[in-house]
Amino acid sequence: MARKGGAHLKSTGQAMEVTPSSGKRPDHQTQWVEEARPSKAPPSTPVKAKVKYALPGDIAADVRKAFIGTSYMREKMVITLTRAAEAYDRKRYEEALRLGRIVSDAVPGVAPVRELTGLAAYRADRWSMAKIHLRAHFTITDDPEHLPLVMDCDRANRRYRAVEKTFAELEEGEPTAEVLAEGRIVMASAWADQRMYKEAIELLTKAGATKQLRNPSYRHVRLWYALGDVFDRAGDTASAREMFARVVIAEPDAYDAQSRLADLGATAPPKNRKRRTTPVSKKRVD
Repeated sequence: MARKGGAHLKSTGQAMEVTPSSGKRPDHQTQWVEEARPSKAPPSTPVKAKVKYALPGDIAADVRKAFIGTSYMREKMVITLTRAAEAYDRKRYEEALRLGRIVSDAVPGVAPVRELTGLAAYRADRWSMAKIHLRAHFTITDDPEHLPLVMDCDRANRRYRAVEKTFAELEEGEPTAEVLAEGRIVMASAWADQRMYKEAIELLTKAGATKQLRNPSYRHVRLWYALGDVFDRAGDTASAREMFARVVIAEPDAYDAQSRLADLGATAPPKNRKRRTTPVSKKRVD
Protein backbone atom coordinates (compact mmCIF):
# COMPACT_ATOMS: atom_id res chain seq x y z
CA MET A 1 0.00 0.00 0.00
CA ALA A 2 1.40 3.35 -0.96
CA ARG A 3 2.14 5.76 1.89
CA LYS A 4 0.68 8.70 -0.05
CA GLY A 5 -2.87 7.31 -0.40
CA GLY A 6 -3.19 5.67 3.02
CA ALA A 7 -5.02 8.66 4.65
CA HIS A 8 -7.94 8.49 2.23
CA LEU A 9 -8.81 4.84 2.85
CA LYS A 10 -11.83 4.02 5.12
CA SER A 11 -12.45 0.56 6.49
CA THR A 12 -16.03 -0.69 5.97
CA GLY A 13 -15.38 -4.27 6.83
CA GLN A 14 -15.11 -6.22 10.07
CA ALA A 15 -12.99 -4.68 12.80
CA MET A 16 -9.52 -6.06 13.10
CA GLU A 17 -8.77 -8.57 15.78
CA VAL A 18 -7.49 -7.13 19.02
CA THR A 19 -3.80 -7.72 19.39
CA PRO A 20 -1.31 -6.82 22.09
CA SER A 21 -0.28 -3.86 20.01
CA SER A 22 -3.80 -2.61 19.33
CA GLY A 23 -4.69 0.69 20.94
CA LYS A 24 -1.11 1.93 20.81
CA ARG A 25 -0.22 4.81 18.58
CA PRO A 26 2.45 3.95 16.14
CA ASP A 27 5.64 5.93 16.03
CA HIS A 28 5.34 8.60 13.37
CA GLN A 29 9.08 8.55 12.80
CA THR A 30 9.92 6.08 10.17
CA GLN A 31 12.92 3.95 11.06
CA TRP A 32 15.02 2.83 8.15
CA VAL A 33 16.93 -0.35 8.73
CA GLU A 34 20.02 -0.75 6.62
CA GLU A 35 20.19 -4.21 5.21
CA ALA A 36 23.59 -5.73 4.85
CA ARG A 37 23.92 -6.70 1.23
CA PRO A 38 26.58 -9.08 0.03
CA SER A 39 29.51 -7.15 -1.32
CA LYS A 40 30.14 -7.49 -5.00
CA ALA A 41 33.15 -9.46 -6.02
CA PRO A 42 35.95 -7.22 -7.29
CA PRO A 43 36.06 -7.09 -11.04
CA SER A 44 38.43 -9.66 -12.44
CA THR A 45 41.57 -8.38 -14.04
CA PRO A 46 41.06 -8.39 -17.78
CA VAL A 47 43.27 -10.80 -19.63
CA LYS A 48 45.82 -8.91 -21.65
CA ALA A 49 45.53 -9.48 -25.32
CA LYS A 50 48.46 -11.27 -26.89
CA VAL A 51 50.82 -8.79 -28.47
CA LYS A 52 50.95 -9.38 -32.17
CA TYR A 53 54.44 -10.19 -33.41
CA ALA A 54 55.69 -7.81 -36.07
CA LEU A 55 58.82 -7.51 -38.16
CA PRO A 56 60.91 -4.34 -38.14
CA GLY A 57 59.55 -2.01 -40.77
CA ASP A 58 62.76 -1.83 -42.80
CA ILE A 59 63.00 -5.62 -43.13
CA ALA A 60 59.38 -5.94 -44.22
CA ALA A 61 59.96 -3.15 -46.75
CA ASP A 62 63.04 -4.93 -48.13
CA VAL A 63 61.05 -8.13 -48.63
CA ARG A 64 58.23 -6.29 -50.38
CA LYS A 65 60.70 -4.48 -52.63
CA ALA A 66 62.66 -7.60 -53.59
CA PHE A 67 59.72 -9.92 -54.18
CA ILE A 68 58.53 -10.29 -57.76
CA GLY A 69 54.86 -11.25 -57.86
CA THR A 70 51.38 -10.16 -56.93
CA SER A 71 50.66 -7.92 -53.98
CA TYR A 72 48.87 -10.81 -52.28
CA MET A 73 51.94 -13.07 -52.51
CA ARG A 74 54.16 -10.18 -51.45
CA GLU A 75 52.24 -9.76 -48.21
CA LYS A 76 52.17 -13.51 -47.75
CA MET A 77 55.99 -13.54 -47.82
CA VAL A 78 56.07 -10.87 -45.13
CA ILE A 79 53.66 -12.89 -42.98
CA THR A 80 55.71 -16.06 -43.50
CA LEU A 81 58.91 -14.31 -42.47
CA THR A 82 57.14 -12.89 -39.42
CA ARG A 83 56.09 -16.40 -38.39
CA ALA A 84 59.65 -17.63 -38.94
CA ALA A 85 61.09 -14.88 -36.73
CA GLU A 86 58.54 -15.60 -34.01
CA ALA A 87 59.30 -19.34 -34.14
CA TYR A 88 63.02 -18.61 -33.83
CA ASP A 89 62.47 -16.37 -30.80
CA ARG A 90 60.43 -19.16 -29.23
CA LYS A 91 63.25 -21.65 -29.95
CA ARG A 92 61.26 -23.64 -32.47
CA TYR A 93 64.21 -23.82 -34.82
CA GLU A 94 62.97 -26.50 -37.22
CA GLU A 95 59.78 -24.52 -37.82
CA ALA A 96 61.77 -21.31 -38.23
CA LEU A 97 64.04 -23.04 -40.73
CA ARG A 98 61.12 -24.41 -42.76
CA LEU A 99 59.44 -21.01 -42.99
CA GLY A 100 62.68 -19.14 -43.54
CA ARG A 101 63.60 -21.31 -46.51
CA ILE A 102 60.31 -20.43 -48.20
CA VAL A 103 61.12 -16.74 -48.01
CA SER A 104 64.81 -17.11 -48.81
CA ASP A 105 63.95 -19.00 -51.99
CA ALA A 106 61.66 -16.14 -52.99
CA VAL A 107 63.97 -13.25 -52.04
CA PRO A 108 67.53 -14.65 -51.86
CA GLY A 109 69.13 -11.20 -51.94
CA VAL A 110 67.63 -9.91 -48.68
CA ALA A 111 70.33 -10.21 -46.01
CA PRO A 112 68.09 -10.48 -42.89
CA VAL A 113 66.19 -13.36 -44.50
CA ARG A 114 69.40 -15.30 -45.16
CA GLU A 115 70.64 -14.48 -41.67
CA LEU A 116 67.50 -15.76 -39.94
CA THR A 117 67.40 -18.91 -42.04
CA GLY A 118 71.08 -19.60 -41.45
CA LEU A 119 70.84 -19.10 -37.69
CA ALA A 120 67.78 -21.36 -37.51
CA ALA A 121 69.63 -24.05 -39.46
CA TYR A 122 72.65 -23.71 -37.17
CA ARG A 123 70.49 -24.08 -34.06
CA ALA A 124 68.85 -27.12 -35.62
CA ASP A 125 72.29 -28.71 -36.27
CA ARG A 126 71.79 -28.52 -40.04
CA TRP A 127 75.39 -27.61 -40.69
CA SER A 128 75.58 -27.59 -44.48
CA MET A 129 72.40 -25.56 -44.87
CA ALA A 130 73.49 -23.14 -42.16
CA LYS A 131 76.78 -22.56 -43.93
CA ILE A 132 75.03 -21.78 -47.23
CA HIS A 133 72.78 -19.10 -45.77
CA LEU A 134 75.33 -17.55 -43.41
CA ARG A 135 77.91 -17.39 -46.16
CA ALA A 136 75.31 -15.72 -48.39
CA HIS A 137 74.66 -13.18 -45.63
CA PHE A 138 78.40 -12.36 -45.55
CA THR A 139 78.49 -12.03 -49.35
CA ILE A 140 75.60 -9.56 -49.30
CA THR A 141 76.67 -7.45 -46.32
CA ASP A 142 80.44 -8.03 -46.04
CA ASP A 143 79.82 -8.26 -42.28
CA PRO A 144 82.01 -10.98 -40.67
CA GLU A 145 79.77 -11.35 -37.61
CA HIS A 146 78.67 -14.90 -38.48
CA LEU A 147 81.90 -16.20 -40.01
CA PRO A 148 82.79 -18.05 -36.76
CA LEU A 149 79.52 -19.97 -37.19
CA VAL A 150 80.49 -20.78 -40.76
CA MET A 151 83.78 -22.11 -39.40
CA ASP A 152 81.95 -24.17 -36.80
CA CYS A 153 79.73 -25.70 -39.50
CA ASP A 154 82.82 -26.81 -41.43
CA ARG A 155 84.36 -28.10 -38.22
CA ALA A 156 81.24 -30.18 -37.52
CA ASN A 157 81.59 -31.68 -41.00
CA ARG A 158 85.35 -32.23 -40.41
CA ARG A 159 86.30 -29.88 -43.23
CA TYR A 160 89.32 -28.49 -41.44
CA ARG A 161 90.92 -26.84 -44.47
CA ALA A 162 87.74 -24.86 -45.01
CA VAL A 163 87.87 -23.80 -41.35
CA GLU A 164 91.40 -22.44 -41.79
CA LYS A 165 90.44 -20.66 -45.01
CA THR A 166 87.47 -18.91 -43.39
CA PHE A 167 89.59 -18.00 -40.36
CA ALA A 168 92.14 -16.32 -42.59
CA GLU A 169 89.30 -14.45 -44.25
CA LEU A 170 88.05 -13.37 -40.83
CA GLU A 171 91.44 -12.05 -39.75
CA GLU A 172 91.81 -10.03 -42.95
CA GLY A 173 88.56 -8.22 -42.28
CA GLU A 174 87.71 -5.83 -39.47
CA PRO A 175 85.81 -7.95 -36.94
CA THR A 176 84.96 -6.82 -33.44
CA ALA A 177 86.95 -8.20 -30.51
CA GLU A 178 84.10 -10.57 -29.65
CA VAL A 179 83.81 -11.94 -33.19
CA LEU A 180 87.58 -12.40 -33.51
CA ALA A 181 87.67 -14.21 -30.16
CA GLU A 182 84.93 -16.58 -31.32
CA GLY A 183 86.83 -17.27 -34.52
CA ARG A 184 89.99 -18.09 -32.57
CA ILE A 185 88.05 -20.42 -30.28
CA VAL A 186 86.66 -22.36 -33.25
CA MET A 187 90.05 -22.49 -34.94
CA ALA A 188 91.73 -23.74 -31.77
CA SER A 189 89.03 -26.37 -31.29
CA ALA A 190 89.49 -27.54 -34.87
CA TRP A 191 93.24 -27.90 -34.30
CA ALA A 192 92.57 -29.77 -31.06
CA ASP A 193 90.31 -32.14 -33.02
CA GLN A 194 93.37 -32.94 -35.12
CA ARG A 195 95.57 -33.31 -32.01
CA MET A 196 97.43 -30.11 -32.87
CA TYR A 197 97.40 -29.04 -29.23
CA LYS A 198 100.50 -26.87 -29.36
CA GLU A 199 99.06 -24.69 -32.14
CA ALA A 200 95.69 -24.44 -30.39
CA ILE A 201 97.24 -23.40 -27.06
CA GLU A 202 99.48 -20.87 -28.76
CA LEU A 203 96.53 -19.30 -30.60
CA LEU A 204 94.38 -18.97 -27.48
CA THR A 205 97.30 -17.65 -25.45
CA LYS A 206 97.88 -15.02 -28.12
CA ALA A 207 94.20 -14.08 -27.81
CA GLY A 208 94.67 -13.37 -24.09
CA ALA A 209 93.25 -16.58 -22.64
CA THR A 210 95.91 -16.71 -19.93
CA LYS A 211 95.16 -13.25 -18.54
CA GLN A 212 93.93 -13.15 -14.95
CA LEU A 213 91.19 -10.53 -14.79
CA ARG A 214 89.16 -9.45 -11.80
CA ASN A 215 86.10 -8.55 -13.87
CA PRO A 216 86.36 -10.59 -17.07
CA SER A 217 84.08 -9.97 -20.01
CA TYR A 218 82.04 -12.66 -21.72
CA ARG A 219 84.70 -13.33 -24.33
CA HIS A 220 87.40 -13.81 -21.68
CA VAL A 221 85.28 -16.44 -19.94
CA ARG A 222 84.80 -18.14 -23.30
CA LEU A 223 88.53 -18.09 -23.97
CA TRP A 224 89.28 -19.54 -20.51
CA TYR A 225 86.87 -22.39 -21.05
CA ALA A 226 88.23 -23.12 -24.54
CA LEU A 227 91.81 -23.16 -23.27
CA GLY A 228 90.82 -25.41 -20.36
CA ASP A 229 89.21 -27.80 -22.83
CA VAL A 230 92.36 -27.93 -24.96
CA PHE A 231 94.55 -28.50 -21.89
CA ASP A 232 92.23 -31.28 -20.75
CA ARG A 233 92.35 -33.00 -24.14
CA ALA A 234 96.12 -32.59 -24.25
CA GLY A 235 96.48 -34.30 -20.85
CA ASP A 236 97.64 -31.21 -18.93
CA THR A 237 95.36 -31.70 -15.92
CA ALA A 238 96.85 -28.97 -13.72
CA SER A 239 96.44 -26.26 -16.36
CA ALA A 240 92.95 -27.48 -17.20
CA ARG A 241 91.96 -27.22 -13.53
CA GLU A 242 93.23 -23.66 -13.37
CA MET A 243 91.26 -22.57 -16.44
CA PHE A 244 88.01 -24.24 -15.38
CA ALA A 245 88.38 -22.78 -11.88
CA ARG A 246 88.62 -19.30 -13.36
CA VAL A 247 85.43 -19.90 -15.30
CA VAL A 248 83.55 -21.14 -12.24
CA ILE A 249 84.71 -18.18 -10.13
CA ALA A 250 83.63 -15.68 -12.80
CA GLU A 251 80.41 -17.43 -13.92
CA PRO A 252 79.41 -20.39 -11.70
CA ASP A 253 76.72 -21.57 -14.14
CA ALA A 254 78.73 -21.16 -17.31
CA TYR A 255 78.64 -24.24 -19.52
CA ASP A 256 79.64 -27.46 -17.71
CA ALA A 257 82.74 -25.98 -16.07
CA GLN A 258 81.77 -27.10 -12.57
CA SER A 259 81.25 -30.72 -13.55
CA ARG A 260 84.43 -30.80 -15.61
CA LEU A 261 86.37 -29.31 -12.72
CA ALA A 262 84.92 -31.96 -10.41
CA ASP A 263 85.88 -34.68 -12.91
CA LEU A 264 89.44 -33.41 -12.67
CA GLY A 265 89.33 -33.81 -8.88
CA ALA A 266 89.21 -30.16 -7.90
CA THR A 267 86.78 -27.52 -6.72
CA ALA A 268 86.86 -23.79 -7.37
CA PRO A 269 87.94 -21.53 -4.49
CA PRO A 270 85.31 -19.09 -3.23
CA LYS A 271 85.11 -15.80 -5.06
CA ASN A 272 86.85 -12.94 -3.25
CA ARG A 273 84.12 -10.38 -2.54
CA LYS A 274 86.26 -8.08 -0.41
CA ARG A 275 85.47 -4.48 -1.22
CA ARG A 276 88.24 -2.68 -3.02
CA THR A 277 89.72 0.23 -1.06
CA THR A 278 92.12 1.60 -3.65
CA PRO A 279 91.04 3.53 -6.74
CA VAL A 280 90.39 1.45 -9.81
CA SER A 281 92.01 2.34 -13.09
CA LYS A 282 89.41 3.11 -15.73
CA LYS A 283 91.61 1.82 -18.50
CA ARG A 284 89.74 -0.78 -20.49
CA VAL A 285 91.34 -4.21 -20.55
CA ASP A 286 90.88 -6.12 -23.79
